[in-house]
Amino acid sequence: MSYLNNRIGHREALLSTRSVVKKENYVVLEVDGLVKNAIPGYEKCDSTILGSPEMGASFVDYLVTAHEGGKNDAIGGNGIESFLYVVSGAVSVKNADKEADLTAGGYIYSPADKPFSFVNKSAEDAVLYVYRRRYQPLGDLAPFTVIGNVNEMEWVNYEGMKECTVKDLLPAAGNFGFDMNMHILRFEPGASHGYIETHFQEHGMLFLQGKGMYRLDNDWLPLEKGDYVFMDSYCPQACYAVGDEDYIYIYSKDCNRDVEL
Repeated sequence: MSYLNNRIGHREALLSTRSVVKKENYVVLEVDGLVKNAIPGYEKCDSTILGSPEMGASFVDYLVTAHEGGKNDAIGGNGIESFLYVVSGAVSVKNADKEADLTAGGYIYSPADKPFSFVNKSAEDAVLYVYRRRYQPLGDLAPFTVIGNVNEMEWVNYEGMKECTVKDLLPAAGNFGFDMNMHILRFEPGASHGYIETHFQEHGMLFLQGKGMYRLDNDWLPLEKGDYVFMDSYCPQACYAVGDEDYIYIYSKDCNRDVEL
């Protein structure tokens, strides 16, 4: 085990962190202090477990740096749906239905009965955001494999706001075969949510660009590119983008299911 950002040894400054852990409420993880986890199946990869049930999440998120030849031959399957997003670099992915070469912005969703594999065939590192969750069946409905690239998608105004736009990565809206979705949300500098959201759905969020002030529960926290957030059910949340570039993050959301009693 070692530090994800490879910063070792004593620091000149006093030890400090922006990370906040409030289990079953919200968690903020900055890159500094995260460690590399040894995870079976990930070969020639630096892997870090981000969100997990230990926080209160119903899913697991990972940040993976795949070096040349880095791979995993079987992610998901046996009731576990899975998703991979390429933050940078390129990997080849494959499941029983499809295969593709993904570059930055590329992604694959694989249903719970179809494990998928990835491999980095280049000399350049590939940074990957990986998600796993146990699928909640609903009658005879079922999801299907989705492969795409966000750079080939149009931004859509978010709740009527042109300064805040979104991309839906999966066709979950109106398709109850899917029990989760992935989105990318973008705020122009100075833009914000239209209101403070409070909802049943959980989020796992990886910040891809920019800086902002994010409200989680009753706390306003500074967040930036590279940060990770887990947000539990009913955690009040909203943000403002600050600085001179767009504030962008990818996030998961459970959907299309009733509350289990």
